Amino acid sequence: MQSNLKTAYRIFLSNYLDGSGDIGDRSTSDLVVRLRTESGRDEWLYCHSSVLTDKCKYFSERLSETWPTLQIIDSRNCVDVFCQDSDIDHHVNLLRLLYVLTDDPLECIPHGVTNVLGILKVAVNLSCSQLIPACVQYIEAVPWEEAEEDEILKIIPKIGSLAEPILGRLKPVDKSIVEKIFVSAVQFATSSPHLDSNHIKASAQDQIEYLLTEEDDDEPLLTPGDDILSLLRDSMKRLFYKFDDRLNSLLQMPLQSISEGNEMKLFESHLSDLSWAFLILNKLDMMPEFISHWVDGSEKVLQIFERLMSSEDGVTTEASLKAIEASAKVLEAISYGTVILPTQRRLQNVKLWLPFVRKMRPVIDKASSSENQKVKLDGDLWQSLEASFVSIILGLPSGDQAGIIKEWLSDANVRYPDLREVFEMWCHRARMAKKRFGNIAGNPSDGVITNIVAGGGTNDNMDDSLA
Repeated sequence: MQSNLKTAYRIFLSNYLDGSGDIGDRSTSDLVVRLRTESGRDEWLYCHSSVLTDKCKYFSERLSETWPTLQIIDSRNCVDVFCQDSDIDHHVNLLRLLYVLTDDPLECIPHGVTNVLGILKVAVNLSCSQLIPACVQYIEAVPWEEAEEDEILKIIPKIGSLAEPILGRLKPVDKSIVEKIFVSAVQFATSSPHLDSNHIKASAQDQIEYLLTEEDDDEPLLTPGDDILSLLRDSMKRLFYKFDDRLNSLLQMPLQSISEGNEMKLFESHLSDLSWAFLILNKLDMMPEFISHWVDGSEKVLQIFERLMSSEDGVTTEASLKAIEASAKVLEAISYGTVILPTQRRLQNVKLWLPFVRKMRPVIDKASSSENQKVKLDGDLWQSLEASFVSIILGLPSGDQAGIIKEWLSDANVRYPDLREVFEMWCHRARMAKKRFGNIAGNPSDGVITNIVAGGGTNDNMDDSLA
C-alpha cells in the first residue's frame, strides 16, 4: 500500500513539474482524443500531447511534423481514434494508464484477464510498446476461462515473438506426453481401492474416458497404439484378478466382519472399477477378452448379496446399485452382439441377474426417494438395462423364453423389468411357427425339422418350464 502511494505521489509530482495535468483536465489539455464508433458513439477525452507522444508510437507519429494532415486546422489539437463499441472502455483505460506508467508497467495495469486482454488489444493497435510485454506477462501468469482463451488466440498473432510465454500454455501437447499421462492414469485407475483416495481415482477414470472419446466430430486426444493397448490389457487383467480375490475373501469372511469394517466400501469400489473398466474396454473393442471374467464371477457376486440379505444389517443399496451398473454394461454388450456367447452362457446371465434386478429395483427406488442421491438409479441406465434383457431373451430358444415369461408373470415385482415385448413376441412367434412348420412335419424329406416340430430340441425346455 505504501509503495503504491509513493508511486502515485511520484507521478503527480512529475506531471506537476513538467506542466502536464491529469487526463480530463481541460485547463491544461492541448489535445482532444475522440473515440468514435460505427454506431455513432463519440467520446471526447481531454489529454496532453506530451504524455501521449512520449508513451505511444501511434500518437507520436500522428502528431509529428511529417504527418500528412497535421497542417489542417484542428488536426494538431484533435485526433480521431476509430474502434468498436465494446472497446471504448479499454481505450479509456489505456489512455489513463499512459498517465501513470512507471518503470515497471506491471504495477500499473488493472487486474482481471478480460480487462488486460482489452488493454493489450488497444496497446497493439496503438503501438504502446511499454504496455504490451506487461500485459503478456500478466496473462501468462494467471488462470483463464475458456472464452478468454479464445480471445487470447485472436490477439497473439499480432504480437509476434512476445507471445511465446503464452503459447507455452496454449499449444497442443506432444503425443508422447499424452501417452505418458495416459499410462500413469491407467496405473492409478486400476490400482487397489483406497477409501481415502477414491475421489482422485474416480477423476483419473473420468479423464481416461475423456482422452479416448470423440468430441464434436473431433478425433480422440489419444488413439492407443499396440504398446499402450498391451499395457492397458495387463492392467485390466490385474483389476479383474483383484476383484476375484475380493469375492473369494468375502465369501469366506464372517458376516459380522463384513458389516463392521470397511469391507463393503471396498467391495463397492471394486464394482465401480469394473463398471468403468467395461466402459473403456467397449470403447477399445476389447470387451470380448474380459467378459468371461464377469460372467464367471457373477455367481460369486450374487452369493455375497444373498449372504448379506440373510443378515440383520441386510444388503446396502449402494453396493447393489453398483453391481447393477456393472452388469448393465455387460448385458448391453451381449445384447448388441459385441460379445458372442453360447446360448447357455447367455441364459445363465439372464437367470442370474434378472431376479436380482427385479428384487433390488424397488429397494433402490425407496432409498432414492429419501433424498439419498448416491443410490439413485439413472433413467437412461435403466432403459438400457431393460432393453438389453429384452434383446437377450428374444435371442434364446422359445422354451427358455417361456420359462422366463412364466416366472415374470408370477412375480410381485412384475414391472421390473417390463418384459411385455418379450411376451408379445413369444406369442406371435409361437403362432407363426405353427403356421410355418405345419406342412413340414408330414414331409419325410425334412427329417431334422420334423424331429424338432415333433417334440425334439428346445421344446423340451418349454415343457419343463411350464410343468
